[in-house]
Amino acid sequence: MKLGLNSDEVRLMDYTPAWNEEFMRVKEELAEKTALEENRIQHIGSTAIKGMSAKPIIDILVGVDDLTKVDKSLFKGFSRAGFLRLKVERPGEIVLAKFTDDTYEVKTHFIHLVEYQKELWNNLIFFRDYLNANEAARKQYLEIKLEYLRKSSTGVNDYTDFKEAFVKDIFNKRKD
Repeated sequence: MKLGLNSDEVRLMDYTPAWNEEFMRVKEELAEKTALEENRIQHIGSTAIKGMSAKPIIDILVGVDDLTKVDKSLFKGFSRAGFLRLKVERPGEIVLAKFTDDTYEVKTHFIHLVEYQKELWNNLIFFRDYLNANEAARKQYLEIKLEYLRKSSTGVNDYTDFKEAFVKDIFNKRKD
């Protein structure tokens, strides 16, 4: 299993159970280096959806009590596990990444640091669980991804925007 994408590359790979094995390995390392409880470290994104083609990057959701009061020692623990904080501005989220080497060009893992069991956490977990339980939704999501890739293999932000209506529609099902 080869993980990683260049900064603006969009490419899908066929699902592999190795993605979950890699998540479990990293989860154990994060729990050891940060003292986070394991239930606060979750596998999300398409690599967490069985059978789903995905970008070869492992997305990890990490929950803290309050994003405005994240202890510096937590970031030191992330750093010891090879994760660096990115200058990404997202509401209610701090993003970190792991890279293949010190050129910092190819990302292999993301940490999405959010408030534990608050709206964003709950939406991301719901999305993963909903797609794992719903074959029609999985097929629809894959078709949206493939439609984007028929036009472009770059533009990570455009790719995310292209999928946004579908993702928000699934989030809204949590509230129904």
